[in-house]
Amino acid sequence: MSTTYEPDVAVVGAGTVGCYAAATVAEAGLDAVVVERKPEAEAGHIACGDALKGAANFPDAIPKSQIESAFTNTGVDHGRFEIDREDTTLEIPVPGELAVIDRLEYGRSLIAGAEQAGARFHYDTVVQDVLQDDDGTVTGVRGKTDGDVVTYDAEIVIDGAGALSILQDKADLRDATFDTNVSFQQFCSAYREVIEVPEPVEYDDALVFKPTDRAAGYLWYFPRTDTEINAGLGFQMTEEPMKLVDDLKQDLRNRAAFAGATVKDKLGASLPTRRPYDSAVAPGFLAAGDAAGHVNPTTGGGIAGAAYAATYAAEQAVEAISAGDVSEGALWEYNERVMDDFGARYAGLDVYNILATAVDVDNLMGLLAALPGKKLAEALYSGKASVGLGLAAKTAYESYGHWRQIIDFYKAKRASEDLIDHYGRYPDSPAALAGWQHTRDAMMEDVYEVTGADAKY
Repeated sequence: MSTTYEPDVAVVGAGTVGCYAAATVAEAGLDAVVVERKPEAEAGHIACGDALKGAANFPDAIPKSQIESAFTNTGVDHGRFEIDREDTTLEIPVPGELAVIDRLEYGRSLIAGAEQAGARFHYDTVVQDVLQDDDGTVTGVRGKTDGDVVTYDAEIVIDGAGALSILQDKADLRDATFDTNVSFQQFCSAYREVIEVPEPVEYDDALVFKPTDRAAGYLWYFPRTDTEINAGLGFQMTEEPMKLVDDLKQDLRNRAAFAGATVKDKLGASLPTRRPYDSAVAPGFLAAGDAAGHVNPTTGGGIAGAAYAATYAAEQAVEAISAGDVSEGALWEYNERVMDDFGARYAGLDVYNILATAVDVDNLMGLLAALPGKKLAEALYSGKASVGLGLAAKTAYESYGHWRQIIDFYKAKRASEDLIDHYGRYPDSPAALAGWQHTRDAMMEDVYEVTGADAKY
């Protein structure tokens, strides 16, 4: 049996991107269908650290009031970085409003909000192929539900299918500007457990980070409440996952607060730790969120970016459909809005991620311990940090033994800032992209030379 649907916009994935995109399209009066592989009861159940930076505002299509019930801890206000090798704990201020959420409740609230806006959800539907015209324009997707073939003929497809999206594997994007310079080394795997502890933890106001024994990973302890902790780790795809999961389990055993704890949930996922896609558009096709590299590459945070990218993508889709033009040029403004909002900043932050791959883990921990917490926070969240002569002298005095690493950090800092400035000149048309990329790629060669890292792209 085969069934065909003809929505204006087909959105793949019922996560943050799918819900905000579909809600935005529906509120504009167009027909939006969200195609989700999970059954309805499991939709919204996604592996996540549950920490939300930028909790103050969300796009209007699903306002903060719709999802606020999922905010379980709004008292977190800083990061706590445990560096055992240096016998140091860094208390790092985090700019902006923070919250820790119940991710399942958040996901269900998003779906409810999108449905209220008029979006439709098709669950238990696994997308298997992308439909395209002879000229390469994407015209829909095809999949299966309960063994039956289902086809979605759409004016535009929005890819919210997550990291290493199957849509991008199936679509022929060779003649588009859409970024295909993507490999698994630019992604990380994450695993987390939601753990109920017998007594309140003393860090219920902090997001706790701790490096693994390998520079390519870190552990986290994010308090949903003072007795319910999201404990997890993230690590580069190049690492062996089981060895790193063992690091988490060993650390849990060494923490007295977790004696007698109960595991309530376990889940894993992959996410990008790379710069945003140079272009996330092709004729009839836009990608957002994890599917387009819209994640802070130093922290793995991506909820707020996904919500706004999805909104920009949907608004551009509505405008293109209304104009009867779904070409790459007609969708291009979406790329510009992403780069202007957070894309440039994330590209700059990627420099620090690249630096971390080239630094011995002991030296990296020494470097972090030596840096002023406030300035480290600025670097990790904005990509830029101002350091005056007096502070530089104080840091140098307190960091004896790590001067080489400090120098490398500040070289990376300058490279990051230069890159952010270049992204601020992102082209206003597809025709200008190649020239902009040429200059950016030359700047990246300087990054690799400064950091001593292997080429990432």
